[in-house]
Amino acid sequence: MNKVIIPQGYQPVLSSYELQRAIALTKEIFQGEFTQNLHLLRVSAPLFVASTSGLNDDLTGKERAVAFDIPAIGNYAQVVHSLAKWKRLALKKYGFAMHEGLYTDMNAIRRDEDLDNIHSIYVDQWDWERMISKEDRTEDYLKQTVQAIVDVICDASEALKKEFPQIKVELKREVSFVTSQELEDMYPENTPEEREHLYLKEHKTAFIMKIGDKLRSGKTHGNRAPDYDDWTLNGDIIFWNDL
Repeated sequence: MNKVIIPQGYQPVLSSYELQRAIALTKEIFQGEFTQNLHLLRVSAPLFVASTSGLNDDLTGKERAVAFDIPAIGNYAQVVHSLAKWKRLALKKYGFAMHEGLYTDMNAIRRDEDLDNIHSIYVDQWDWERMISKEDRTEDYLKQTVQAIVDVICDASEALKKEFPQIKVELKREVSFVTSQELEDMYPENTPEEREHLYLKEHKTAFIMKIGDKLRSGKTHGNRAPDYDDWTLNGDIIFWNDL
């Protein structure tokens, strides 16, 4: 399904050349602050894994991985969907200490992705994982981590606008935390996507908590990989953009 929307009369505020400069600057600023604030080390990520390794993320369990044969080793490989499983193995492999972790600039292909203005079959995203203790698996710790990430994103946005003042996006640092069930209670007649839109229009920056389990309506707010072991700590950071 393709739901890409280009508003009538839309004109980009950056030229193609400026856009590439802005992307490079964003990555430079964000990665520097992200590694420092969350105690992370950059590692190289695989573009593909052996089909028999069990390391490819299943996503919702329905998506088909892009696969190809490697004659030299007599095996098949899969282009990664995401690195959820690989990151956990890497934490152990590289011997990270408690409250330290890794991040990577990940590339992937998701052939069955529904396309819209923020989703593509080509994935270029930061991915990260950190060692925490059993005692850290609390909502308070989760909220502290979310706020730290939002602060880094806002810092990068402000630095970018100093270099390119024609960018007018305003991001709110204060995060509003809301559960998927609370959203359903507020907007029972709306779809999950519409609920997020209505909530974000008022609160500007939010973390939607507890995504993945069935709501009281019997439906779910959004899909999560079937092997995520604790849906109560699943969630999404979302920013409002007036455009």
